[in-house]
Amino acid sequence: MTIKEWPESERPRERLLEGGPESLSDSELLAIFLRTGLPGKSAVALARDLIAEFKGLRGLLEADRSTFLSVRGLGEAKYCQLQSSLEMARRHLLETLKTSSVLTSTLMVKHYVQARLRHVDREVFACIHLDSQNRLIEFEALFKGTIDAASVYPREVVKSALAHNARALILVHNHPSGKAEPSQADHRITERLRQALALVDIAVLDHLIVGEGHVFSFAERGFLT
Repeated sequence: MTIKEWPESERPRERLLEGGPESLSDSELLAIFLRTGLPGKSAVALARDLIAEFKGLRGLLEADRSTFLSVRGLGEAKYCQLQSSLEMARRHLLETLKTSSVLTSTLMVKHYVQARLRHVDREVFACIHLDSQNRLIEFEALFKGTIDAASVYPREVVKSALAHNARALILVHNHPSGKAEPSQADHRITERLRQALALVDIAVLDHLIVGEGHVFSFAERGFLT
Protein backbone atom coordinates (compact mmCIF):
# COMPACT_ATOMS: atom_id res chain seq x y z
CA MET A 1 0.00 0.00 0.00
CA THR A 2 1.35 3.43 -0.96
CA ILE A 3 1.10 6.46 1.33
CA LYS A 4 -1.66 7.87 -0.88
CA GLU A 5 -3.77 4.83 -0.03
CA TRP A 6 -3.33 5.31 3.74
CA PRO A 7 -6.11 6.94 5.79
CA GLU A 8 -5.61 10.71 5.67
CA SER A 9 -5.11 10.85 9.45
CA GLU A 10 -1.99 8.65 9.07
CA ARG A 11 -0.33 10.43 6.14
CA PRO A 12 2.67 12.55 7.23
CA ARG A 13 1.73 15.64 5.21
CA GLU A 14 -1.86 15.64 6.37
CA ARG A 15 -0.77 15.06 9.97
CA LEU A 16 1.67 17.98 9.72
CA LEU A 17 -1.04 20.29 8.40
CA GLU A 18 -3.40 19.15 11.14
CA GLY A 19 -1.10 19.06 14.17
CA GLY A 20 2.03 20.96 13.13
CA PRO A 21 5.52 19.58 12.42
CA GLU A 22 6.20 18.95 16.11
CA SER A 23 3.51 16.23 16.07
CA LEU A 24 5.47 14.09 13.62
CA SER A 25 8.14 11.50 14.36
CA ASP A 26 11.66 11.78 12.91
CA SER A 27 10.84 9.21 10.25
CA GLU A 28 7.64 11.01 9.25
CA LEU A 29 9.44 14.34 8.92
CA LEU A 30 12.15 12.68 6.84
CA ALA A 31 9.52 10.98 4.67
CA ILE A 32 8.06 14.37 3.75
CA PHE A 33 11.56 15.50 2.76
CA LEU A 34 12.19 12.33 0.70
CA ARG A 35 8.76 12.61 -1.01
CA THR A 36 9.08 9.15 -2.61
CA GLY A 37 10.27 5.75 -1.52
CA LEU A 38 11.66 2.81 -3.48
CA PRO A 39 9.88 0.04 -5.39
CA GLY A 40 7.96 -1.91 -2.76
CA LYS A 41 8.91 0.52 0.01
CA SER A 42 7.04 3.67 1.02
CA ALA A 43 8.78 6.95 1.85
CA VAL A 44 8.04 6.38 5.55
CA ALA A 45 9.53 2.87 5.46
CA LEU A 46 12.61 4.19 3.64
CA ALA A 47 12.91 6.99 6.20
CA ARG A 48 12.80 4.47 9.06
CA ASP A 49 15.53 2.40 7.40
CA LEU A 50 17.71 5.47 6.84
CA ILE A 51 17.36 6.63 10.46
CA ALA A 52 18.32 3.14 11.63
CA GLU A 53 21.28 2.96 9.25
CA PHE A 54 22.63 6.38 10.29
CA LYS A 55 21.84 5.73 13.97
CA GLY A 56 19.45 8.65 14.21
CA LEU A 57 18.30 11.69 12.32
CA ARG A 58 21.37 13.67 13.31
CA GLY A 59 23.70 11.08 11.79
CA LEU A 60 21.91 11.44 8.47
CA LEU A 61 21.82 15.23 8.58
CA GLU A 62 25.55 15.44 9.32
CA ALA A 63 26.71 12.70 6.93
CA ASP A 64 29.36 13.79 4.44
CA ARG A 65 28.59 13.74 0.75
CA SER A 66 30.24 10.43 -0.12
CA THR A 67 28.54 8.60 2.77
CA PHE A 68 25.16 10.12 1.92
CA LEU A 69 25.41 9.20 -1.77
CA SER A 70 26.47 5.62 -1.02
CA VAL A 71 22.98 4.78 0.29
CA ARG A 72 20.31 3.47 -2.05
CA GLY A 73 17.42 5.88 -2.31
CA LEU A 74 19.57 8.97 -1.88
CA GLY A 75 21.35 10.99 -4.54
CA GLU A 76 22.86 14.33 -5.52
CA ALA A 77 19.49 16.08 -5.66
CA LYS A 78 18.50 14.91 -2.17
CA TYR A 79 21.94 15.84 -0.83
CA CYS A 80 21.63 19.37 -2.25
CA GLN A 81 18.09 19.73 -0.89
CA LEU A 82 19.18 18.61 2.56
CA GLN A 83 22.20 20.90 2.69
CA SER A 84 20.16 23.89 1.53
CA SER A 85 17.51 23.13 4.19
CA LEU A 86 20.16 22.99 6.92
CA GLU A 87 21.74 26.22 5.76
CA MET A 88 18.35 27.97 5.69
CA ALA A 89 17.77 26.84 9.28
CA ARG A 90 21.16 28.26 10.33
CA ARG A 91 20.48 31.55 8.55
CA HIS A 92 17.04 31.77 10.15
CA LEU A 93 18.66 31.46 13.58
CA LEU A 94 21.22 34.10 12.64
CA GLU A 95 18.60 36.56 11.41
CA THR A 96 16.50 35.99 14.53
CA LEU A 97 19.51 36.70 16.75
CA LYS A 98 20.15 39.96 14.91
CA THR A 99 16.77 41.32 16.00
CA SER A 100 17.20 40.85 19.75
CA SER A 101 19.75 41.27 22.51
CA VAL A 102 22.08 38.29 22.64
CA LEU A 103 22.12 38.51 26.44
CA THR A 104 18.42 37.65 26.54
CA SER A 105 18.81 34.88 23.94
CA THR A 106 21.54 32.73 25.48
CA LEU A 107 19.83 29.47 24.56
CA MET A 108 19.34 30.60 20.97
CA VAL A 109 23.02 31.59 20.76
CA LYS A 110 23.96 28.10 21.94
CA HIS A 111 21.66 26.53 19.35
CA TYR A 112 23.22 28.67 16.64
CA VAL A 113 26.85 27.88 17.48
CA GLN A 114 25.95 24.18 17.74
CA ALA A 115 24.39 24.34 14.28
CA ARG A 116 27.51 26.01 12.93
CA LEU A 117 30.26 24.01 14.62
CA ARG A 118 29.06 20.74 16.17
CA HIS A 119 29.59 18.68 13.00
CA VAL A 120 32.94 20.24 12.04
CA ASP A 121 35.78 17.70 12.32
CA ARG A 122 38.56 20.20 13.08
CA GLU A 123 38.81 23.03 15.54
CA VAL A 124 37.44 26.40 14.50
CA PHE A 125 37.79 29.61 16.52
CA ALA A 126 35.18 32.28 15.82
CA CYS A 127 33.86 35.57 17.16
CA ILE A 128 30.30 36.78 17.54
CA HIS A 129 30.51 40.55 17.08
CA LEU A 130 27.96 42.60 19.05
CA ASP A 131 26.87 46.23 18.92
CA SER A 132 26.33 48.60 21.87
CA GLN A 133 22.92 47.00 22.56
CA ASN A 134 24.46 43.52 22.51
CA ARG A 135 22.74 42.72 19.24
CA LEU A 136 24.50 40.45 16.81
CA ILE A 137 26.47 42.11 14.03
CA GLU A 138 28.19 39.08 12.54
CA PHE A 139 29.54 35.60 13.23
CA GLU A 140 33.06 35.26 11.86
CA ALA A 141 35.34 32.22 11.84
CA LEU A 142 38.90 33.49 12.25
CA PHE A 143 41.17 30.50 12.86
CA LYS A 144 41.01 26.85 11.82
CA GLY A 145 43.07 23.84 12.77
CA THR A 146 44.51 22.96 16.15
CA ILE A 147 43.53 25.78 18.50
CA ASP A 148 46.01 26.59 21.25
CA ALA A 149 47.48 29.68 22.87
CA ALA A 150 50.01 30.07 20.05
CA SER A 151 47.59 29.80 17.10
CA VAL A 152 44.98 32.42 18.09
CA TYR A 153 46.43 35.86 17.48
CA PRO A 154 44.97 38.67 19.63
CA ARG A 155 45.98 41.23 17.01
CA GLU A 156 43.74 39.54 14.39
CA VAL A 157 40.83 39.31 16.82
CA VAL A 158 41.14 43.00 17.72
CA LYS A 159 41.46 43.92 14.04
CA SER A 160 38.30 41.98 13.18
CA ALA A 161 36.33 43.50 16.08
CA LEU A 162 37.30 47.02 15.04
CA ALA A 163 36.45 46.32 11.40
CA HIS A 164 32.94 45.28 12.46
CA ASN A 165 32.66 48.27 14.82
CA ALA A 166 31.91 45.81 17.62
CA ARG A 167 31.45 46.96 21.22
CA ALA A 168 31.58 43.45 22.66
CA LEU A 169 32.43 39.90 21.61
CA ILE A 170 31.45 36.35 22.37
CA LEU A 171 34.34 33.99 21.68
CA VAL A 172 33.44 30.59 20.27
CA HIS A 173 35.30 27.42 19.38
CA ASN A 174 34.54 23.72 19.06
CA HIS A 175 36.07 20.57 20.47
CA PRO A 176 35.82 17.85 17.78
CA SER A 177 36.69 15.30 20.48
CA GLY A 178 33.22 15.92 21.90
CA LYS A 179 34.18 17.11 25.39
CA ALA A 180 33.09 20.69 25.96
CA GLU A 181 35.06 21.26 29.17
CA PRO A 182 37.77 23.97 28.72
CA SER A 183 41.45 23.12 28.77
CA GLN A 184 44.16 25.22 30.40
CA ALA A 185 44.98 26.51 26.91
CA ASP A 186 41.35 27.66 26.54
CA HIS A 187 41.63 29.61 29.78
CA ARG A 188 44.90 31.21 28.63
CA ILE A 189 43.46 32.19 25.25
CA THR A 190 40.43 33.75 26.90
CA GLU A 191 42.50 35.86 29.27
CA ARG A 192 44.92 37.00 26.54
CA LEU A 193 42.03 38.11 24.35
CA ARG A 194 40.23 39.86 27.23
CA GLN A 195 43.35 41.89 27.96
CA ALA A 196 43.98 42.76 24.31
CA LEU A 197 40.38 43.78 23.64
CA ALA A 198 40.17 45.82 26.85
CA LEU A 199 42.86 48.11 25.40
CA VAL A 200 40.38 49.20 22.70
CA ASP A 201 37.38 49.22 25.08
CA ILE A 202 35.77 46.03 23.74
CA ALA A 203 34.36 43.59 26.28
CA VAL A 204 34.39 39.80 26.12
CA LEU A 205 30.94 38.71 27.32
CA ASP A 206 31.46 34.98 27.07
CA HIS A 207 33.53 32.16 25.63
CA LEU A 208 31.47 29.24 24.34
CA ILE A 209 32.91 25.80 23.66
CA VAL A 210 30.86 23.51 21.42
CA GLY A 211 31.12 19.82 22.27
CA GLU A 212 29.02 16.74 21.66
CA GLY A 213 25.47 17.75 22.57
CA HIS A 214 26.63 20.44 24.99
CA VAL A 215 27.88 24.03 24.91
CA PHE A 216 30.12 25.16 27.76
CA SER A 217 29.81 28.81 28.82
CA PHE A 218 32.65 30.59 30.63
CA ALA A 219 30.22 33.27 31.82
CA GLU A 220 27.79 30.77 33.30
CA ARG A 221 30.60 29.15 35.28
CA GLY A 222 31.79 32.53 36.57
CA PHE A 223 35.15 32.36 34.76
CA LEU A 224 34.91 35.90 33.37
CA THR A 225 34.37 37.79 36.62
